[in-house]
Amino acid sequence: MSDQIAVIKRGPYTRSHFHREHDWSTEHFASEYLTNTFQASFSPESLAGCPVMGKKLSKEGCDSEGINPLNNMPIALSSEKLPGQKIELPTQKTMSTIPKGTDGKEGVWEYPSPQQMFNAMIRKGKGNVPEDAVESMVSIHNFLNEGAWGEILEWEDRHTKASKVEPRLERFTGIPDKMSPRAKIFTTLGKYFPNRFSATPPFDRHDWTVMRGDGKGGWRKVRYVIDYYAGPDDESTGMPTFVLDVRPALDNPTNALDRVNHWWTYQGKPIWDKAMGRK
Repeated sequence: MSDQIAVIKRGPYTRSHFHREHDWSTEHFASEYLTNTFQASFSPESLAGCPVMGKKLSKEGCDSEGINPLNNMPIALSSEKLPGQKIELPTQKTMSTIPKGTDGKEGVWEYPSPQQMFNAMIRKGKGNVPEDAVESMVSIHNFLNEGAWGEILEWEDRHTKASKVEPRLERFTGIPDKMSPRAKIFTTLGKYFPNRFSATPPFDRHDWTVMRGDGKGGWRKVRYVIDYYAGPDDESTGMPTFVLDVRPALDNPTNALDRVNHWWTYQGKPIWDKAMGRK
């Protein structure tokens, strides 16, 4: 997971992420194709090894599509080549760096293989997916998940130091059709202040449930909201650029305080130090 295949910037998505003279009407990575393929790839049908919610479960433990209530994932996602498929796609899954569940014995989450991803998108009705683009989509999908987890670790740092317990990911929910309040605000600002903000909405949203050690041998569940934005290709490298807006949800005073502390550490204090002539 260490090879860089895209550029990730910290959100929310504003014009300051890129040069002002860019022609924003040509953001091909915010195209309908990218939106559709990523929404498909983040869906419960396609993420065979990622903790996704989104299906109503039966009392017997699985719904009609075979969703496991323990991880809200399809029990079986085929790695078989589809009829009419022309390109041989890899069937080997990739291990993430994201710890799974609340027990170290559970290991880490797995990412679906390119063949599984392709099968899932076809099953979801994305019949126009280019076979030769699937491996790249899977790579970017995994890269973005790793980037999001890296941001979460940064947010969790002070709690991790206090509890001496590394956070873990219990599950996440992909809800691309439900824009977060923050995304709505910035998208609206983009309409009225186009020189400062972007009116381009995120192409996906995730809510991740992170397990935070409480320092007493237990865990606290913390919900994070992640908005995924696509920007123009990076001018220096030519790589696709994505902006991830990662933050704890405003579910409780602790999360609100975390947001204040994070803002002060990464924005407020540097501005204050600069104003005071400090390095």
